[in-house]
Amino acid sequence: MNFQLASLWRERALALLAGLAAALAHPPFGVLPGLLGYALLMWRLDAIEGPRPLRAAFLRGWLAGLAYFGLGTWWIGEAFLVDAANQGWMAPFAVAAMAGGLALFWGVAAVLYRLIRPPGVRRVLVFAGTFAALEWARGHVLTGFPWNLPGETWKAGSAPSQAAALVGAYGLTWITLAIAAAPAVWREGLAGRKAIAAAAAMLAALYINGWAPPAKAPVTASPSVRIVQANIKQEVKWDAGRFTQVVEAYVSLTARPYASDKPADVVIWPEGALPAAINDYLAPGTWVRQAIVDALRPGQLLLIGGYRYEGPVDKPVYYNSLIALRRTQTDLEAVGVYDKHRLVPFGEYLPMDAFLTKLGVKSLAHLGEGFATGPRPAPLRVSPALIVQPLICYESLFPGLAKPDAQVRVLVNVSNDAWFGATSGPLQHLNLASYRAIETATPIIRATPTGVSALIDARGRIVRGAQLNLGEVGVIDGILPQRGMITPFSRLGDSLFMLMVILSALAAFRPPAGAAFASVTDLLDKG
Repeated sequence: MNFQLASLWRERALALLAGLAAALAHPPFGVLPGLLGYALLMWRLDAIEGPRPLRAAFLRGWLAGLAYFGLGTWWIGEAFLVDAANQGWMAPFAVAAMAGGLALFWGVAAVLYRLIRPPGVRRVLVFAGTFAALEWARGHVLTGFPWNLPGETWKAGSAPSQAAALVGAYGLTWITLAIAAAPAVWREGLAGRKAIAAAAAMLAALYINGWAPPAKAPVTASPSVRIVQANIKQEVKWDAGRFTQVVEAYVSLTARPYASDKPADVVIWPEGALPAAINDYLAPGTWVRQAIVDALRPGQLLLIGGYRYEGPVDKPVYYNSLIALRRTQTDLEAVGVYDKHRLVPFGEYLPMDAFLTKLGVKSLAHLGEGFATGPRPAPLRVSPALIVQPLICYESLFPGLAKPDAQVRVLVNVSNDAWFGATSGPLQHLNLASYRAIETATPIIRATPTGVSALIDARGRIVRGAQLNLGEVGVIDGILPQRGMITPFSRLGDSLFMLMVILSALAAFRPPAGAAFASVTDLLDKG
């Protein structure tokens, strides 16, 4: 009995270790050998014995996911500590609920794998397919939360990450899982060695593809940009007595002298830069509006993130928005508005609000019933020669959320990562957002209040010297990098990823004798 109990806890510990190792492979940790955690998980799923294998599979998958998402999302607790007196009690419950809830997808994937896994090395493809399919589901169910997809383990801008231009982050997830899980079949003799060799060849192909120079797109005029990071902490921002200080911080940085005689064509302030409604501080005659006018040069554009309201005074509808302003000779002219489409559950709206409100749970937004949903992301023409695609904060996590458009010159990602302090969250968010540049071959302007703000090229790399880290105050002045050619992912979306999942499904079932697929899998199985 003691032996059985010890064996049970050993398996649970190994499952936790597998998830923790896989999480450590992600930036900012970057311990890439941790990818072998997927092989460890597959190995232990294969080793399940006893009368209830599916129950054991679910538990091992869920425990691996609990460790993976626990390390990957622990920083969300910081957001509840901004207003610790009212919301601090929710922090441990939020972290536990987030990690445990997301881990359910891994538990289901583990059950599916055990149900349909074939004999031999083909089960590597089945493992990759089931877990990649459930990761896709995680990115879509209940608005989705595709944080730290396995395919985004590779640092954005690195050679392996460039495969996202072909297959997207979900397709790269399938490839990454197939490579990482292959060592689990090392006991399969010659067939196992061939499978591991095939995985090594696939990994080499990722690097070779990433080192190849991209196709050159026609050169277009590049506007100059200034990204403003004032490093105003979230808990300070909402102190009414410091509102003037916050405004002065942004306008003084905006008006900072340029190294050259030519000022920036576009200035970007982050999401939630000023702690007031856009309608109020930009109202005609306000001192804030005049301060912004004085900080800009005639003809300059200012893109600023914040909240605005519409409707009757007694029941306004709030939107999380990005507004584009042009400085005229004496005033500001609004030239475009974008309203956030994909909202953050509990942060910007409260799911099941009638029930949760009775329990004392509150949305972090503190604005009426939370934010309203804007239309699906669409490009915004901010000047006759410049079309941008805004992505506000959380929206930058979603592959293909914004429909690809060859006329879009740049993705503008404004984000309020100040909620999460000096944790791994903002660093991970930078990496994940950069994958949208790779998928679309479009540079990104990323502006945050406290870091990391950056200018990112069309291959997901931060432009040299164009980065402000956590806790830094300053501006980034630069020339917008060129965009690349329309990528296969932009044209095909998740089609290639779906083909990979179909391949995994075919691997689970032996086709009729003589079929080409059967011949290939037979060779692998028999070595």
